[in-house]
Amino acid sequence: MEIRISSLDTIHEAAREFIQHIGDVRVFAFYGKMGAGKTTFVKAVCEELGSDDVITSPTFAIVNEYGISHNKKSSLYREDLGGSIYHFDFYRIKKLEEVYDMGYEEYFYSGALCLIEWPELIEDILPDDAVKVIIEVQPDGSRMVTC
Repeated sequence: MEIRISSLDTIHEAAREFIQHIGDVRVFAFYGKMGAGKTTFVKAVCEELGSDDVITSPTFAIVNEYGISHNKKSSLYREDLGGSIYHFDFYRIKKLEEVYDMGYEEYFYSGALCLIEWPELIEDILPDDAVKVIIEVQPDGSRMVTC
């Protein structure tokens, strides 16, 4: 699947298209250079799923939990996601042991949606069914999301 984000004005449309293709997958690993728009895209996905929480990069916390609920804003609410989204940022991880210590398995295998930034640092422990999502900046400044 390829989704073009031509500008910030179209990011929510792209997020809706992404959500429509999630299926039964729960873990998504977002790859892209610094500034490619990983956090911005994750924020749009969370908002489109019905989160009213403030979506920020969990760079220092490593993981943020966002609640999702059926609300007027979201026609894409999915009860099967368990009411939570876990947003990870492993940019600051120095050793894989740090991830073991945080109890990553409780998140990855919870049935909740897990959106992971900087998965390069933890690839050895990603679930086998995790989907690799690449976000690349195009020469015209748009972004291409490829799964």
